[in-house]
Amino acid sequence: MGEKEMSTYHRPIPNTWWLKRKPYILFMIRELTSVFVAGYCIFLLVLVYKLTQGANAYGNFMAALKSPSSVALHLITLAFVLYHTITWFNLTPKILVLYRGEDRVPQGLVAGTFYAGWVVVSVIVAWLVLGV
Repeated sequence: MGEKEMSTYHRPIPNTWWLKRKPYILFMIRELTSVFVAGYCIFLLVLVYKLTQGANAYGNFMAALKSPSSVALHLITLAFVLYHTITWFNLTPKILVLYRGEDRVPQGLVAGTFYAGWVVVSVIVAWLVLGV
């Protein structure tokens, strides 16, 4: 007689497993936001490329960005990127555990530092772009 085969049972898991609990849904949405972050990085690379192609190519690209569909896509992307950023900042204190001596630095202080830095950088960028 040959080798005895060992069978294992694998319970089938539906593709909608993540819709059963709110934390899973929020996790999957957060993972989906990464696609929008990557897409916007590609958009910025295309923008820089068009800038190197001369004023005419850049002007045409900027004109295309004024279309209602482009504005809607940018607003949707902004919402997803904001969600991605906020969830990342809220996760940071759980991953980056800091101690001052024997005492753990409060999670709110760690996250608050990231939010404060975000505000400072945003104000500086707005000042540079808008010239206020």
